[in-house]
Amino acid sequence: MSMRSNRVAEQMKKEIADILKRKVKDPRVEFVTVTDVEVTGDLQQATVYVTVLENEQEALKGLDKAKGIVRSEVGKRIRLRKTPELAFQIDESIAYGNHIDNLLRKLNQQD
Repeated sequence: MSMRSNRVAEQMKKEIADILKRKVKDPRVEFVTVTDVEVTGDLQQATVYVTVLENEQEALKGLDKAKGIVRSEVGKRIRLRKTPELAFQIDESIAYGNHIDNLLRKLNQQD
């Protein structure tokens, strides 16, 4: 990933988190946390990784419905020639990290 797309991704992460908190009124996205944003090199598409406290499927539906609002707000806040298309995805890395942590704890208890 280029330096520019990294900077854009970081800025988008901050802005999307703020937009979800302040602008989106859908209760399904209330407990959504933006963990990461990956932007393609040409800045045409962005994958937004999120974690959810409760019902993941409902949260994804809510995010999908709010995609237009979020994208237009990002377009207003970040000066880009073309605002990237957004795709929301559940971030599995935290669950995976917890799984590894639990395995390590079990190993330590056996010793």
